[in-house]
Amino acid sequence: MSSHISSTCPSGQLTGVQNADGSVEYLGIRFATAERFSAPVDIETWDGQYDATRYGSISPQIPGMLENILGFSPSDMNEDCLFLNVFASETPDANTKKPVLVWIHGGAYTNGSGSTAWYHGGNLASQGSVVVTINYRLGALGFLGDGNYGTLDMVSALRWVNKNIAAFGGDPNNVTIFGESAGGSAVISLMACPTAKDLFHRVWAMSPSIGQLREHSRSLELANEFFEIAGVKSIEDLRSMPLEKILECQTAQLLTANRSFDFFAPTGGGAGISPEILRTASQSPVQFVVGTNRDENKLWTAFDPKLAQADEALWHTLSTETFGEQAPVARQVYEKLRPGETHKDLISAVSTDTGFRQRAISFAEQRVASAQPSWMYWFTWQSPAMGGILGSCHALDIPFAFGNINAPGADMFLGDGADRQAIADRFTSEITQFAHHGHPSWAQYDTETRSTLRIDARTELILDPEPEIRTLFTK
Repeated sequence: MSSHISSTCPSGQLTGVQNADGSVEYLGIRFATAERFSAPVDIETWDGQYDATRYGSISPQIPGMLENILGFSPSDMNEDCLFLNVFASETPDANTKKPVLVWIHGGAYTNGSGSTAWYHGGNLASQGSVVVTINYRLGALGFLGDGNYGTLDMVSALRWVNKNIAAFGGDPNNVTIFGESAGGSAVISLMACPTAKDLFHRVWAMSPSIGQLREHSRSLELANEFFEIAGVKSIEDLRSMPLEKILECQTAQLLTANRSFDFFAPTGGGAGISPEILRTASQSPVQFVVGTNRDENKLWTAFDPKLAQADEALWHTLSTETFGEQAPVARQVYEKLRPGETHKDLISAVSTDTGFRQRAISFAEQRVASAQPSWMYWFTWQSPAMGGILGSCHALDIPFAFGNINAPGADMFLGDGADRQAIADRFTSEITQFAHHGHPSWAQYDTETRSTLRIDARTELILDPEPEIRTLFTK
């Protein structure tokens, strides 16, 4: 049985939910308002008792795979979507000063919300932190052109946390931002955001989609492409366009060919972000953890009809597109390190490296070159679900990171293996230790040992995993 609990923070009084185990959650707290294609305006205070017992509206979007699995409802969408949620393991006490974990959700900057079931912060908070999940504007509404409206939303949420989180038992001087996929690249972009400085102190990036981060000229090129699709001349013409029409134009643009999938993403040199995102972020002195999953792209290739009949000829063609004259050597390396894998799976392995893993390694090495503290992990546990076709795919690690292996829809991806709980316990403990102390349990990453924690049924520290593949991308 749950009951209501009244609390007070600098922004005002609010009513949340206290669960039978003593944990508390405050849902749907408005942190800002925003006009379309404008910067957010922070909510400083509110009058009366704020009802924080249910999630707020989410950013308008066309639902993706995860959203559909978890019961997406169009009725939850509204352009008025800047809400956050706070989870704590006990009745708030301003004297506890627990580390704060702020989750930036993924979804290619076009999908998702902080209220997704997999992101419920209760189990993670029970390890000794206060967890916050947020919404931000998505797609064209959040990232058309160089406005970086969605990024500015994230910074606004962090300002709210800085001002109010002590009232929920959190320490505003010990904030870790973490996110997966687009959320992973978003937290990296926040490392290059001057107005976010001192609003967070640690960063944990899961499978960051670094390739989505854009240069300024690219954002303007894609904005002009959107204007053509919409039949308008400028962003001003879109301010009064019906929301449904904007989403239709967004979908039309997403269907055009674009290997980087950078239609909507944070823009270097745009509003609030330094021109060179990765260079600036690599020099940020905050403690930083980054990791990827062994089979990221199997989430998509497993169900791609174009690859269903992938044969050796296609494997040769696509590997040559990536590696050029080095393709014969690359094929030998992948076939050696992925024994028994089908041609489709080998193609997926290469796209995992080009899209995620090697970019993460390269960024970590940029930080090492700048003498900034960084750690690397590699999630390799392979799901038995669906006959094992997902391997260790993209997003598989999220329920483990939150300790939500029994969340709705999780078993469809995870199966019911007996080793799941131990992996979840280890993953949540590493994130919590990092939030508490500024370092996880394993050795820092460097370019000599390349220490990497492999998270699996047996979690262990390994040195320079798969150097043959890494060197294919550094020649």
